[in-house]
Amino acid sequence: MPIKMKELPITERPYEKLEQYGEKTLTNAELLAIIIKTGTKEETSVGLAQQILNLNETEEKDNLNFLREITLEELMKIKGIGKVKAIQLKAIGEIATRMNSTVNYKAKKIHKPRDVAKILMDKMRFEKQEILKVIMLDSKNNLLKIKDIATGSGNFATATLKAVLNEAVKIESSKIILVHNHPTGDPTPSQKDIEFTQEVEKASKILGITLADHIIIGRTNYISIFAQKMEK
Repeated sequence: MPIKMKELPITERPYEKLEQYGEKTLTNAELLAIIIKTGTKEETSVGLAQQILNLNETEEKDNLNFLREITLEELMKIKGIGKVKAIQLKAIGEIATRMNSTVNYKAKKIHKPRDVAKILMDKMRFEKQEILKVIMLDSKNNLLKIKDIATGSGNFATATLKAVLNEAVKIESSKIILVHNHPTGDPTPSQKDIEFTQEVEKASKILGITLADHIIIGRTNYISIFAQKMEK
């Protein structure tokens, strides 16, 4: 017969352990158990949480990022995880994503690709579709605006130059930076990515706007097409 949560020592109960020793002392399973709240007749909430962690098929077993991509249906296959608990777990993943995103980006300056990554990396690296964004700057590299230009499953060679440059012209932006993600996780630019960058660079020059960079975001890293070009 399985041990009930209330029969465990206080130091092994997630709620009491967090209250007495702080959240950083809890394991991943214990943190999830607090979200799950209750177990079943056969399994404690910590046991259910461990079953969820076992769904992680990546090499990084301690990384909870897999929860962002796991579906409600996959969670609900675990006995004891109903629709409500599955939704709560997905909501927690989205909260974590939003907490990591930069809200007050308009007060920032952009000098290096790393500055762009700090603003958009966490927001874009888990997207399942490619998203093309344009970052607009003034002459002193102050960030004026970030605008989504296109979303799709493929590359953005078909995104119109007008769509890319229209907003920059409207707000009289001096410089722009293209940013898009690769859902595969590999940020290596394709030939079409490079060709599209060249087309935007030529068109922006005609309008007196500088294309400062094109940054591609992968799962764990990013690549600046312009930095690569300078290295060659």
